[in-house]
Amino acid sequence: MVNGMDDQLSAETEIFQPLGRLATLFYGSGHMLNDITSACWFTYLLLFLTEIGLSPRDAAIVMLSGQIADAFATIFTGELIDRFGHFKLWHAGGSVLVAISFSSVFGGCLPCKLSGISSSALQTIGYSIFAAIFNVGWAATQVSHMSMVNCITLNPTSRVSLASCRNAFTMVANLSLYAVALAVFTIYSAKGSVDIKIQYRWIAYFSILVGCCFVGIFLIGTKEPELKKQFQSDKICRISWGYWFRKVLYYQVAVVYMLTRLVTNVSQALLAFYVIDDLGMSHSSKALVPAFIYICSFIVSILLQEMRWTGWRLKSFFTAGAILWMFSGAGILILPSNMHNFMYILSVTIGVANALMTVTGISMQSVLVGQDLNGCAFVYGSLSFLDKFSCGLALYVLESYQGSTRTMDSHSVNHPADSTRFMGSRSLTHPSVNRVGLGLVPAACALLSAIVTYTMDLPDARSRPLIEPLLV
Repeated sequence: MVNGMDDQLSAETEIFQPLGRLATLFYGSGHMLNDITSACWFTYLLLFLTEIGLSPRDAAIVMLSGQIADAFATIFTGELIDRFGHFKLWHAGGSVLVAISFSSVFGGCLPCKLSGISSSALQTIGYSIFAAIFNVGWAATQVSHMSMVNCITLNPTSRVSLASCRNAFTMVANLSLYAVALAVFTIYSAKGSVDIKIQYRWIAYFSILVGCCFVGIFLIGTKEPELKKQFQSDKICRISWGYWFRKVLYYQVAVVYMLTRLVTNVSQALLAFYVIDDLGMSHSSKALVPAFIYICSFIVSILLQEMRWTGWRLKSFFTAGAILWMFSGAGILILPSNMHNFMYILSVTIGVANALMTVTGISMQSVLVGQDLNGCAFVYGSLSFLDKFSCGLALYVLESYQGSTRTMDSHSVNHPADSTRFMGSRSLTHPSVNRVGLGLVPAACALLSAIVTYTMDLPDARSRPLIEPLLV
């Protein structure tokens, strides 16, 4: 009897054991392909499609089709992972699908090439098909990778460390993308739609190459989690969806995560339009400004891994990030084009805010799951469903309004350079959709998410420091 109790205590001690540096780094590298392609998707897809001749509404339809496919794929993927497990298999399959389909999203309209017809309707359909395929693979990779956190360890500090390391690699992926984009936009000047396609094709190919290298590192260095199997042997019944729907915390975390993703994705999608059309900055700024944001996010993400986390600290740091975004949004709304260099200062506060909100928002999902591992993939899948659907819908609405205003602005003056200066000068009295979408929408979402976070009752689990802090 004593030996049985000792074995039980030993097993419990083991599953709460903090993770080492290598295990954390190997896990964090697993989302690089998703991250670098996602950065290209949200930053440049709408810009790319409108530059090659699609209307803002048609471009938004392409993005919406991908987001809807992603939303439903997360639900089905989460359910299948909960039933059958095999996180790494789902991750590898999704990565293959992403790598194959992503180049076609920026590589031209395949149905147009096959049929010899290049109508806007056929282009919209062609790009939408590959956007949907890309996002199905993206969803499989995302859900399997995120739900692994809870099955790798039950240690709360290590779970936040895994989320923070994942976010740090997200910053590395984004910085890599913007470095290449800056080089491509500087070296290769685009004089027509063919040149534009070549520009973005090189960016897409690089994204796939770098991402696949890190996926290989993840698959080799990360073991298939065993905690889920242990809990399934102890608790034969799989957790039903109704179990989560009866939890108030589930709805609170769902709203906070959805609003957090709206903040980051909407701001990322509209940033390039804002700095070019509203502030009249050079084309290199559509790579430089996002790079500043992600450098700051990377630094903060690394620093957050050194902390011992409690429910109170999660709420406090998330609220701090939301407050920073509200100030940043106000700055974006009032910034005149003749002071556009202040955008680099705003990019610092946006980067810090994004890191604080993203790391703590994802960590709240781990707190919600706790030790209920038999239903963890459904939690991540269902919350991602809300994220994808809401982001796609929000961007579609903004781009639908953008269609008429962007057309009017493009004909307001004779020269493009004068046009951008004209739009920047009048933007304070008649704010553009870019300015409102980048300044007001994320700030409002940040405010609502902070209010919901305040109402949360996050349980404090026992926490131990990391065995090997990543900064030492």
